[in-house]
Amino acid sequence: MPSFDIVSRFNFAELDNAINNTLKAIASRFDFRGATAEISVDRKEKKLRILTDDGTKLRGIREMFESAAHRRGLDLKAFKWGEGEAGAAGKLKCEVKIQDGIEQDIAKQIVKQIKDSKLKVQASIQGEEVRVNGKQIDDLQSVIRLLNGANLGLPLQFVNMKS
Repeated sequence: MPSFDIVSRFNFAELDNAINNTLKAIASRFDFRGATAEISVDRKEKKLRILTDDGTKLRGIREMFESAAHRRGLDLKAFKWGEGEAGAAGKLKCEVKIQDGIEQDIAKQIVKQIKDSKLKVQASIQGEEVRVNGKQIDDLQSVIRLLNGANLGLPLQFVNMKS
């Protein structure tokens, strides 16, 4: 029986490249001379931490980072930007959550959308993945088109297609 998995995987190696490109861009910009601009990654908690002087610089860092991430092939839907908070010594800090994997409530929403489409497929949640089984590959491709058109707020990949 043909099947495939719906996943949301994040490429942390490309994230490192995007951060390095952003830091190079910050170093070359005149308005960031002498200013605090730090970007760090916590892979365990799946978060980016940004520290800068004020909101204008935070917006500039965000624009440069999003541009670098897009050039590196990272989907910008994977980043959930938090609000800037006052930090130590008058600095501004911001946390950016990185979505890696499909959360349970979004997985349930995906399964519900598949069932509501009345296609002859079965969808089941398996950890941070959703497996879709069907008798015909055309039905599976219809599910892929359906989910590409749905705005779920996270990047989806379709892997392990078996016929």
